[in-house]
This record gives sequence, C-alpha cells and structure tokens, in this order.
Amino acid sequence: MPDLRLTPRRPWKNKHVVLGVTGGIAAYKSIQVARDLTRLGAKVDSVLTQSAQNFVAPLSFEGVTGRAALTDLFSAEGAALHIRLGREADVICIAPATADLLARAAQGRSDDLICTTLLATRAPVIVCPAMNDKMFSHPQVQANLAHLRDKLGYTVAGPAEGALAVGEGEGPGRMIEPWQIEEYVGRALSGKGSLTQKRVLVTAGPTREAVDPVRYLGSRSSGRMGFAIAQAAWRHGAAVTLVSGPTTLEIPVGVDLIPVESAVEMYDAVQGLVSSADVTVFAAAVADFRPLEAKAQKVKRAETGDSLTVPLVANPDVAADTMGLRKQGSFAVGFALETNDLLVNAQKKLEAKDFDLLVANDATEVGSGFEVPTNRVTFLSRDGAPEELPLMSKEAVAEELIERVLRGLDGKA
Repeated sequence: MPDLRLTPRRPWKNKHVVLGVTGGIAAYKSIQVARDLTRLGAKVDSVLTQSAQNFVAPLSFEGVTGRAALTDLFSAEGAALHIRLGREADVICIAPATADLLARAAQGRSDDLICTTLLATRAPVIVCPAMNDKMFSHPQVQANLAHLRDKLGYTVAGPAEGALAVGEGEGPGRMIEPWQIEEYVGRALSGKGSLTQKRVLVTAGPTREAVDPVRYLGSRSSGRMGFAIAQAAWRHGAAVTLVSGPTTLEIPVGVDLIPVESAVEMYDAVQGLVSSADVTVFAAAVADFRPLEAKAQKVKRAETGDSLTVPLVANPDVAADTMGLRKQGSFAVGFALETNDLLVNAQKKLEAKDFDLLVANDATEVGSGFEVPTNRVTFLSRDGAPEELPLMSKEAVAEELIERVLRGLDGKA
C-alpha cells in the first residue's frame, strides 16, 4: 500500500525548499528527505558540498527530485546562483550539518554554495547536526550551535541519541530521521500563526481495561488520527501535550507524550492539564466500561467452564467530566465514531459535551475509522451546516481540522 502520508498537501505543497547536504555518513538519509519533500509537493533544490559527494552522488538527488543537484558556487547558472536560491527559498534545511558546516555558518563564511546561500537568504533555516558524540559535546561545537540558534535564529533539529558510525558506539550525535526532518521543515513553512505560543491538549489511542494480568477490554483504535492532529498542531507553532493510550506509533516531533493505560488514568491526566489548554482535542477511543474488579491472577478456562461473567462499571467520561475545567475562551474539539444515524448522534454529542467542533465518521465505511490510514469525516459546528470531506489520509484530515481550529480561535479573539 502506498504511503498516503506522502501526498502533496499543506504546508509543503508548492513551497521551495533548499536542502543542503554536507560530508557526513548520515548524508544517505538526505536522499530520503529530498524524495519525501518532493512527494509532499515541495520543489526541492539539493545543494551538495564537495565533501558530501564522497558519500552520496548528485545524480541520486536528481533522480528523486527531478531537479539537478547543485554543487558549484560558480556554476553555469552564473555567480549569482546563491542569490537566487536565497531569494526563492521558503526554507533552507541543512542535513546533515557537520561540525565544519556549523563552524563556517557561525562565522559567516562564504566559501561554498551552501554558506553563501545562507548569507543571501532571509528564509527560516534548519540545521540537523550529525557527528560523533565526542565532537558534538566539544565546547566550540556547542558555542557554534548556540550562536546559530540564539543570534541568527536558526532552528537546531536534533541530534538524536543512538548508533553512530561503525566502531563509534552510541550517543548523542546521530542525525534525526527523515520524517522528523520533514516535520521541522513543515513547521518552518507554517510560520507564526494563531497557535504560536498556544497550548494544545490532544487525547489519542485506545484505553485498556484490565480483566486480569493478561487480558483487557479495549477498542481497535490505533491512535493514528490523534497523533496526526498532535503533529499538525505542533507544525502550526503550538506547545502540544498528547495523552495517549497504548499504541505502536512513533512519538510526534516536538510533542510531549503522556502515556496512559486505562480510562481512569487518561481522565486523571486530562483533569490536571485541561485548565491550561487553549485547544483541547478529544480524539481517544475511551472505553465506556471497565471490569468491576481486575483479577490478580490469570483467569483460566478450566476454572470458569464454558462461560465467564465479568461485571462492568462505567468509566469516567473524559470529555464531559472535565468540561467545567476548560480554560475560558478555549476551543474544544470532539470525535464521534458511529455505526448508525451518524449526523443525529454526532449533533447530540456536540451539544451535550459543549464542543466547538465535532468530527464525525462512520465506523462501517470502508477506509474510515479504526486500523486504516484514511478517514472520511464530517465536521459539525455550533453554527452552520455539516461539512463533509472526501476520503483522505488521516494526516490530511488533521491539517483540515487544525485549519478550522485556527478560524475558530480567531473568531473567539
């Protein structure tokens, strides 16, 4: 199945990204970055230093972007190539950014096409450090990073901790993964907007209600919709807290994850956070009931026979029971996954839980709901007719949702 995350969409679509690649082993990841950004709809100009070409070939970048890789400051395009790149770029991302590149950029050097383009641009700049952990921790490297971040306003993305080059062990210095770099680019392209300096709280995933140490009651939720919303909110400048039940998903870039297991744990977490949130999105599939008593030992069929009765009690309603704690003037979003009478049931939920916006979808529709990468949703608001969207990736739905949150916040201002 194709990766539906990588389809042309905001904020990458029709934007111009300059991708600088320097001479480190992590340069092989940059080919994936160039490919993914192109698939997201960006026009990508790859700029390789001479040392980068010892690790990756310019032809590889041309093959994944459809655009010639740029390597020479004084190319056939003329000595002003760096001026054109700097002027046309919506964002410049350097991945990997070696210790040498960080030093030259901090000094304002102009000895290659990347550094001259940095001097000629006023676009946002992202640097993704990649080097040995001993090099990364060197005081001069740290001073260069601090200068780029604090004096020049560059975004420093990473590094991550993990396996370094062969024989170098593990530690801080590994370049972050391509999908994470793409999200930093997306945040830079989104610019400052209505979510900048706002706090967003998102719930996601299923809850698990223990029957015994082995079994639980739960739902088929993967958490993908809520995770996509949290990531989209971060791209738009928010400080995002994600309260999630058990999932196998990667933690969204820049998001503070609070993992929980049960509905009671999720309620406790949300109760302590909702009063400070400017936006709350209740996307979790919270179990309505839990066993009255979780058994301390595994329930065995040999002991129960052919039937088992498990008394259930109601769980907290995370959205409804924290309704009175919401921050005044905040914007609340709910979800309604239904199997019948979609709009009728969704409208009831919108009103009963005092949501500003409700996202309704049909669990019986192919390609919608749980365990699939797509969703077909209908937005319901307090005013106006329901707005039905076509089937699209959950990442695209998340972007559409955040756009409506932005308009809602502007309306409350």
